Amino acid sequence: MATPIQKCIAEFLGTFALCFVGILGIHHMGSWEAALLGVALAHGVTITVMIAAVGHISAAHFNPSVTIGLLAVGKMKPGLAAGYLAAQFLAGFAAAGLLIPLLGDAPYAALSAGTPSFDPEVITIPKVILLEVILTFFLVFMIYGCGFDKRPPKSSAALYIGMAVVMGILAGGPLTGAAMNPARHLGSAMLSGDAAVIGQTWVYWVGPLTGGVIACALYRFVLELPDDETDTAPSAEG
Repeated sequence: MATPIQKCIAEFLGTFALCFVGILGIHHMGSWEAALLGVALAHGVTITVMIAAVGHISAAHFNPSVTIGLLAVGKMKPGLAAGYLAAQFLAGFAAAGLLIPLLGDAPYAALSAGTPSFDPEVITIPKVILLEVILTFFLVFMIYGCGFDKRPPKSSAALYIGMAVVMGILAGGPLTGAAMNPARHLGSAMLSGDAAVIGQTWVYWVGPLTGGVIACALYRFVLELPDDETDTAPSAEG
């Protein structure tokens, strides 16, 4: 069994890859609207690859919505959950910081453009929160079903979870950026220096975390069979 430090390193690497590739992918493609499928694939493929690489070490949360959802339903110990959260948020800041020298002549504007955000003139805050709740619900629901329920085969879990990320971005990317993950937003938002994007940070905590907790609670207490109540990924327990 992996040690807590090994698990946190795995969480850092997976979250770093998601943020680094996601921001850089948006930068290369120009915008969500110009290349929605490409942006969705950049995030989804990265998640698939990193789950395959380190899922057996940390259970591959890469997302505070997953970690807090599992903590809320008793699938994680508080100490390990705190370590995961620290690793995830640190990874988001590290990825954004290391991208600054790579993003051309206007790196901070590029970071802002690569951060999930919304236009208040197009969609209201309550609608953004609701959409992030729904998109994150399906992502975390997929993660729980593939990774923490004993019944489904595990060999295809990485692919299916990556597809869930693609699904969420295709559905919500142009409206909210489809963060589904507070760590995907916080580091790049803060380092971008864009006051408007920073001011939206709380929305990308409330929506995804709510969706994650609902998904874990529904699966854990309604859909999971009694003989499946032990975690299929001991690395998530500590």
